[in-house]
Amino acid sequence: MNAPSAGIGWRQPHYAELIERRPAIGFIEVHSENFFADGGAALAVLERGRTLYPVSLHGVGLALGSAAGLDAWHLDRLARLVQRIDPVRVSDHASFARGSLAAGTPVVHGNDLLPIAFTETSLDIMVRHVLQVQECLRRPLAVENLSAYLRWADDSIDEAEFFNALTRRAGCQLLLDVNNLVVNAINQGADPVAAPCAFIDAIDAASVAEIHLAGYDDSSALVIDDHGSRVHAPVWQVYRHAVARLGARPTLIEWDTAIPPLDVLLDEAALAQQVLSPRAAEVLA
Repeated sequence: MNAPSAGIGWRQPHYAELIERRPAIGFIEVHSENFFADGGAALAVLERGRTLYPVSLHGVGLALGSAAGLDAWHLDRLARLVQRIDPVRVSDHASFARGSLAAGTPVVHGNDLLPIAFTETSLDIMVRHVLQVQECLRRPLAVENLSAYLRWADDSIDEAEFFNALTRRAGCQLLLDVNNLVVNAINQGADPVAAPCAFIDAIDAASVAEIHLAGYDDSSALVIDDHGSRVHAPVWQVYRHAVARLGARPTLIEWDTAIPPLDVLLDEAALAQQVLSPRAAEVLA
């Protein structure tokens, strides 16, 4: 088995260049929903990329925490894509987006990653939906911790323990987003390194399937998880702690806004690889 390595988010501006240059990276990640069509240019590009690199499918639309239930069409399209691409990992977020505006009205989709409450009721919903997804996909799902700009008044379970219970009961995995931990800590007035490290110390190490790193926007009082810059220093500090405590895990550099030249992403991936495996980092330089 190959040692865990660093990969990059593969976005449209870099489709052709990545295929032409074929840089030495561990894997590529794409947003699942961008490839739900049965054919077309986008799917053809992904299938070509799949011949060159392992692919991680990262979704934003399952809305696993929605009390209104999962969208059957969305789950069906995801299952078709998984069967076609055979990704190394499939993931989505611990969030909700579906609900009714009033009793008896149709279910609508909010098109956002809205934070779930950390309660027993919310945990039951998440477990039920994750099991449903895994039964459909016939493989484990990795669930990502969210960057949240509010908390619910009825939160009653520590966030790390919530994910421990979720992975234990549903048999799923955790996608550990280090950037999200740091953003939440800053916005909550907590120490941006100590608080995320405490979360990492509390989670079940065996549950972590992948780690995400990204940049954030701290130009205003509210820090925004915008994936639009290089990884910030506190995130690198927490990441080093995560690898020391959890062991090496496949690590993704996410960059979704103000997308830079491909070489910038490769440089960030090389920095992550240096933490994962110093000797292997030379091939990414």
